[in-house]
Order: sequence, then C-alpha cells, then structure tokens
Amino acid sequence: MKNQDIVGEALASVLPQYDRPWYRVPHLLQLNLILLIPLLSSSVAGYDGSLMNALQSIGEWKDYFGNPSGSVLGVVNAAQSIGSVLSLPFVGVLSDQIGRRLTLLSGAIVVILASIIQAASVQYGMFVFSRVLVGVGSMLVVQPSPMLITELAYPTHRGKYTSAFWTMYYLGAILASWASYGTQKHLVQTNWSWRVPSIVQAGFPIVQIMFWWFVPESPRWLIANGKPQQAEQLLAQYHTAGDTSHPLIQFEMAEIRRTIEMESRASETKWAALIKTPGNRKRTFVAVSIGAFAQWNGVAVVSYYLTLVLDTVGIRDSSTQTLINGLLQIFNFIAAGSAAMLVDRLGRRTLFLWSAAGMLISFVIWTACSAVFDSTQAKSLGNAVIAFVFIFFFHYDIAYTPLLLGYPTEIFPYSTRSKGLTVELLSVYSSLIILAFVNPIALDNIGWRYYIFFCCFDVVVLVVTWFAFPETKGYSLEEIAEVFDGPSPATNGEVFAKGDDAVGKGEHTEHAA
Repeated sequence: MKNQDIVGEALASVLPQYDRPWYRVPHLLQLNLILLIPLLSSSVAGYDGSLMNALQSIGEWKDYFGNPSGSVLGVVNAAQSIGSVLSLPFVGVLSDQIGRRLTLLSGAIVVILASIIQAASVQYGMFVFSRVLVGVGSMLVVQPSPMLITELAYPTHRGKYTSAFWTMYYLGAILASWASYGTQKHLVQTNWSWRVPSIVQAGFPIVQIMFWWFVPESPRWLIANGKPQQAEQLLAQYHTAGDTSHPLIQFEMAEIRRTIEMESRASETKWAALIKTPGNRKRTFVAVSIGAFAQWNGVAVVSYYLTLVLDTVGIRDSSTQTLINGLLQIFNFIAAGSAAMLVDRLGRRTLFLWSAAGMLISFVIWTACSAVFDSTQAKSLGNAVIAFVFIFFFHYDIAYTPLLLGYPTEIFPYSTRSKGLTVELLSVYSSLIILAFVNPIALDNIGWRYYIFFCCFDVVVLVVTWFAFPETKGYSLEEIAEVFDGPSPATNGEVFAKGDDAVGKGEHTEHAA
C-alpha cells in the first residue's frame, strides 16, 4: 500500500524515502525490536488468562484443590479478572503520572511475585489470592503498552503494531497450554504437574524486565510533562536516525504540541470528558461495546471452560483435552496474526462485520450439533462441535484479537486515550467476572441449552456493529476525529472555530492505520 493510503497525504509528504525495506534501515529495525517488549504484554495476559483453562484438565490440580466445580470453580477463574478490575481505577492515573514505561515495569514485577505465590500455594485461598494478584499485575502491564506502542511506532508501522498487540495474547496462551500438556504427560501423579506451569507464568515478565531499560518513554507523555527536547531527540533517534531538523520530526513535534495545547484549552481531562460531547459519547459507547462483545459473544465459554465444553460432547480424557487446547491456541495465533497483517488492506469495519456474522453462524451450528449429540451421543456430532469451536474462534480472531485494543486506541484522542482504554478494559474484565461465575453453573445445569443465549447475543453484536462502528482505515487522527465530532473538532471532542490558531492540521503523527 502507498504511504498516503495508510497515514494520509500530509504526513506521507514528510516521511523519509528509503530505497530498501525497513528491516535494512538500522534505526527502524532497532525501534521495532524495542517495541517487542511492550508487545509481549499481551502475551503475559494470554498466559495468565489461559492457564486456568489448562489446569482444569490436570487431574492433580483438581485433586489437590478438592475438585472445584460450580461457584467454587467460578471464584478461582474470576479471581484474575477481579484483580484487574480492582486495579483499573488506579492504572490509568498511574500511566499518566509516572509514565507508560514505569507502569509497565511495576506490572511485570507484580506478576512475577504472584507467580511465586501461586506455584507455592498450599490451600485454595492462597491460590485464589495469587490469581487476584496476577490480575493486578496483568493490568499494570497491559494498560500502558498499546499507548506506548502507538505513541512510539514509526507512522507507517503503527497500524500493524497496534493490531498485532492483542494477537500476541495467543503466544502466551500457546505457552500455557503446551506447558500444561507437557507436565500432564510427564509429571504424572505429582503436584509439579500444575506448579511448573505456574512458575513458567513468570517467564514473559522476566524477559520484559531484562530488556526494559532499552524501552524509551512515550514522546507524547514527555511533551505533556514539560520535556520537549527529550521527546524531540527520541523521535529523531528512532524515526530519522538522529536528524532533529528533518521535516518529519518538525511535523511530529508541531502536531503533538498543537494537539496538547488544544486539549489543554478544552480542559477535558476528567472522566466526565468521556461523555461530555456527542462524539466522545459515541467513542465511549464503541469502546464499551467492544469490551463487552469480546466476552459475551460466547468466547469466554471456551477460553475458561473448554474442559466443560468437551465434557458435554463426550471427550473427558485429560491428555486429549489438553492437546485440543494446545492446538486451538496455535490455530488462534495464526488466524489473529494473519488478520493483523491485513487490517490496513481490509479495514476495521469490514473485519468487525465479518467477525460478527461468522461468529453468529458458527455458534448456531455449534449449538445445533450439541443439541443433537445430547440425544444421540453420535461421535461424529461431537467431532463437529470441536470443528465449529475452531471455526468460531477463527471469526473471533480476525477482529476481536487484533482490534480489541488497537481500534479504541486510535479513536480516542490523547487527552482521553488512557481513560478510554481503562473504561474498555473495565468492560472486558467486569464481563469476565460475571461469566466466570455464570458459565460453570450454567454448563453444569443446562448444558448445551446455555449456548442459545450466546446465539441471541451474537445477533445483537452484528446489529450494533453495523450501525455504530465507523471505518477508520486510511485516516489521520484529525480525520478520525471528524468521523466522530464533525468537520472541525479538537481531538477531545470540543469544537472550536476554524480560524482558531490552536487548531492546526491535527495530530497526524498518532495515526494508527
């Protein structure tokens, strides 16, 4: 694709011209390697989020904690989400006050401490506490990372990086599922079969801490906190090989300053800013909807209770269950990664609509096969259910993995971006808490009939997506703001006169195509 199709004409006109691919340009290669550190934050969340699904298939874990089921199982599965929700009111403020990178570091340290407690757990309460602590640490790692990526990335790479962020969730899920599969196979009749995966949980945070010193702070945060020279040098180091006089750096600095000045004048830095104007209300509605849809579409049934789903179709062998879980995570990673690479070409709205329609159709067929299996016990129908679990996840992965945080990150302006992401994550994790309690009870009591609810909800997902989710492909941030606010918005939704000197071209440099 041409640069102007990704970032708009104004920004494309000042981009450096290279006669070789980016990975042969030293400063761009260095930047993209550094950004792998915040990118791994979603892998931290993926490991933590998938570990409980894997542990439920390990007999030694079930025996050690008294074969938890129903609400007792719901508590331990909800614990991580509870920790995430408890930390949400503070993490957004923290990333704005002390910076994105320090918040990331604090989260990695908390996850490591939680992993130690979890691996050493001797009773149910200790294990639940460790899971709550994991949730706190995961949120401290996850919340600042997409902002750090979108605010540091080279303009034409930003879209793919932000879309790849949540895709890396499945890298963590793959490690969790296969670590559990391996210990279940080779550490039979020992508690190390579940303690080892709990120890490995600290792996990604340890890698992040090892390379954290190479990660720079967000240039937008630096400017907002009175450090413009440091921000200019940082942008030049990674975008133009140290040339602070390059038109791109001047463009980026001018646009960031102008936008921050504009936001300061509008004084919309409080939580009320999220609902103060029609444009911001729509942004918030979209973000909350994405957060809720990402869990209530039915994915949480499999993500946290695959064991119970497989039980309903006659697959109860621990080895088979952990193997299916491991293969599913690899499949998810490939599907989500492919969609992340196509997000600029296909567009956000197209992927969301395709996802909604595909999830609805596959879940309906999944439900029908489960219903017939319940009465016939036909093995072929059980296999069909497994197939449609994979098909359902494919359609989930093409939108709700790459765009879960990437889309809200680009529709919110700088002044409300941190708070907007916090609200979306609150929607995600509060949904998970509810579903963690409801899912095991419902599956135990009504089995496949519970799926009917998700079929109906997926109809709502499709309708809301059709009417409420705008396309942002190929827009600069100023143009995205116009999609929500009208023809002359400030980036926070406050409209000024066209001739106001505070209103310039808009913050093109933050475009996340």
